Amino acid sequence: MRGTEFLPVSREEMLARDWYYYDFLVVTADAYIDHPSFGTTLIARLLEAEGYRVAVLAQPDWHDCAAFAAMGKPRFGVFIGGGNLDSMVAHYTVAKRRREKDLYSPAGKIGLRPDRATIVYANRAREAFGSGMPIVIGGLEASLRRFAHYDYWDDKVRRPILFDAPADLLVYGMGETATKEIARRLSKKVPVGDITDVRGTAFIASDPAKCIYRPVTAPSYESVREDKKAYAEATKLQYDENDPIRGCGVVQPCEGRYLIANPPQRPLPREELDRLYDLPFVREVHPMYKEPVPAIEEVRFSIAHNRGCFGGCNFCALTFHQGRMVTSRSIESVVREAEILTEDPQFKGYIHDVGGPTANFRHASCAGQKKHGCCKNRSCLAPEPCKNLDADHSEYTELLQRLRKLPKVKKVFVRSGIRYDYMLQDKNQDFFRELVQYHISGQLKVAPEHCVASVLDYMGKPHFGVFEKFWRRYQKLNEADHKEQYLVPYLMSSHPGCTLADTVHLAEFLHRTGHQPEQVQDFYPTPGTISTCMYYTGIDPRDMTPVYVTRSPHEKALQRALLQWGRRELRPLVIEALEKAERTDLIGYEEKCLIRPQKGEKYFGKKPEEPAGKPERPKGGNFRHKRPENSGQKGKMPQRKKDAFAKKRRGR
Repeated sequence: MRGTEFLPVSREEMLARDWYYYDFLVVTADAYIDHPSFGTTLIARLLEAEGYRVAVLAQPDWHDCAAFAAMGKPRFGVFIGGGNLDSMVAHYTVAKRRREKDLYSPAGKIGLRPDRATIVYANRAREAFGSGMPIVIGGLEASLRRFAHYDYWDDKVRRPILFDAPADLLVYGMGETATKEIARRLSKKVPVGDITDVRGTAFIASDPAKCIYRPVTAPSYESVREDKKAYAEATKLQYDENDPIRGCGVVQPCEGRYLIANPPQRPLPREELDRLYDLPFVREVHPMYKEPVPAIEEVRFSIAHNRGCFGGCNFCALTFHQGRMVTSRSIESVVREAEILTEDPQFKGYIHDVGGPTANFRHASCAGQKKHGCCKNRSCLAPEPCKNLDADHSEYTELLQRLRKLPKVKKVFVRSGIRYDYMLQDKNQDFFRELVQYHISGQLKVAPEHCVASVLDYMGKPHFGVFEKFWRRYQKLNEADHKEQYLVPYLMSSHPGCTLADTVHLAEFLHRTGHQPEQVQDFYPTPGTISTCMYYTGIDPRDMTPVYVTRSPHEKALQRALLQWGRRELRPLVIEALEKAERTDLIGYEEKCLIRPQKGEKYFGKKPEEPAGKPERPKGGNFRHKRPENSGQKGKMPQRKKDAFAKKRRGR
């Protein structure tokens, strides 16, 4: 049943409920949207469901502590989240330029959250409530920065976030179970300093013996700050132990004290996940905002059905935050949420997404994972799928079929990322056929990222032949269904291990297939990922071998320009990149060439005679940018215009 009221955000709203006290204050760096796609809202509603009085403080003024004290002192504690994004990612582009919009703020206004929001909010809360108030930090920002970490914006190694944020506990990963247990103990008046055994939490101690789980010691903050090899070793250890079944407690010394990170919590079982998403969310932006919050439109008619990802992309934070063990909601739970969506007055019949971190994962990657945990030093999918992989889309297919049959539902789309390598491992191709037939809105987004095997190995992605196999099968299914649907490939430049020569190979592939990307994503070194470790250290932490790294803004610009060679303003960069890569053979009049010489350039020469007949169109060209045949492109008059023109002439 849909919720009828928001959680209180002010003293006035508390009094309207006849509340003269409350139990927990939940602070978030995002605007308050009462929707299950927002982690802070999930935590707040969970606490409410446990019987606590919960108030929400969204994007408070952080310049002093007045906003934190405005609702009075909570009885039991403060939970602080940095928002759905790391606050530095929310504020800055990969070029470290200030973003123009923050989609999680009213009217997309930038600057309503501070840089390093978790640290700032924890300091303000401590000022407002004093040393005796339990403060717990969590969410993505805290989770990815729980150990000593390289910070791209400071270009240095920072301490574990608990050493900068004056909090008592840190909850990492998907924190419902840990939060519920912490709240229970705080409500029983257990001192927060005694809560040291909860899985999925971290804390600071003066004695490493405070770790009650089998401990392993990571290189200290001082070591990883001074020695890049030690940083790579620490990263590998932290990833190895980030498993709820076989993981140990990790101890990291820092400035005479110790960060102790207990092993991860087990993922929520299906029944608990269903219960969480059945809570009474209002599914709207709080009415205190006079302007719309753009983020709601991305999720208003979308449904998250799963958590976790065993895809193992090295540049993705999901492995370190949600973990590799996939769990999912029951079909009935998802259908109940869809039925709620259909009652929304704004619903037009379209469910925009039924996805999650990876849309087509519904269960653990193999049977042994549930008993033994995820394998160390082994990816489930890349570069080759594990022989024990359980690739089965039958339940996901049934889920989508059930949703399609709901009254008022016209179309159900899948817009979250899918793993095409996992799809190809499923011997039953029903899901692939139904995806093409029913669940694509004209284009399917996939992420091959690159085409060079060595670069894909550093990314943790399957080799390019897998993508080409998927592409061919996708084309055949569309042709069989008489559909004109496109692939939109996500590509990344400047990832560690990617040289200028590698980028030229990718540009050649794109040119050969008739695709010119409008946007290319530069690698963004966000905290906590294996790829960020490679970027900072020049070492692959998986085997401690050296990695080539593109760090200079100019070389990054050269790689990006190569992938957008058709843009006139990038021409000088493209020529420079081809010269540096010793590939000036791609400047000329041949079909293979990326750009043609212009008068005044040293490559300008006599244009060869055009071959007789029409040049052959590049093979396999159903990438998104291509126009359909007879669509009115330059040089070809559409039939409807021909008919209108002929009618006009007859009228004369």
